[in-house]
Amino acid sequence: MKIIGVIPARYQSSRFPGKPLADICGKPMIWWVYNQCKKVDDFDKVLVATDDYKIFNTCKEFGIEVVMSSDKHKTGTDRIGEIADKITADLIINIQGDEPLLEPDTIKAAIKPFYNDSNLQVSNLMTKIDNPIDIISPTVPKVITNSEGVGIFLSRLAIPFPKGCNDYSFYKQVCVYGFKPEALKFFCEYGKKYGKSKIERIEDIEILRFIENGYKVKYVEVDSKTIAVDTPIDLERVRKVFLDKISRGEISVD
Repeated sequence: MKIIGVIPARYQSSRFPGKPLADICGKPMIWWVYNQCKKVDDFDKVLVATDDYKIFNTCKEFGIEVVMSSDKHKTGTDRIGEIADKITADLIINIQGDEPLLEPDTIKAAIKPFYNDSNLQVSNLMTKIDNPIDIISPTVPKVITNSEGVGIFLSRLAIPFPKGCNDYSFYKQVCVYGFKPEALKFFCEYGKKYGKSKIERIEDIEILRFIENGYKVKYVEVDSKTIAVDTPIDLERVRKVFLDKISRGEISVD
């Protein structure tokens, strides 16, 4: 099975413009994400897909394989779909360019279900929330699955509400996705014809387009302490983690 890792990266973000180039200990954030992906031995290739020449040129400067894509895409998954049309792959893994703390084993977890289920079209990751702020934060999508780990719903609200049971843990989405090419084709063609689906548009969570249209989205629970950088405040949290890791000799910026 040929597996390609693609990191979508755009410059114009409503909450944090230019965040793929945000400095983390002397390197742009996209460099950290790319180098974590390169440690995943399942990948035949890893590349960045961007619509911005600042990001494109920075990637080239740091030896990161990068391709230009349209600046008309409404979602990162649409950007992945464009790239999927230009490459030959059995499986495309979408790794968000704003999660520089992702571990290689976490990324691999989105790949593993496809080895066991040839009919699977989409996978995604989730992790238990241990920071109460994340439960109420609208920038953190919360995940609900059935007993088989299939996604039922995602919301920026703290769901489900524990009215009948206090013995419950909340889970947040970890933005690593696995897509078969056919699933990406569906996503892009639906978007061209209808735009975002109803609940996807309301919650502004892309994966809901698949769930709303009857796709089985397999969720894999991971023990991940990743922090998605959606705001400058998130960036400061990430920088602190990296500084701590560097001071303990766990990572290097070389």
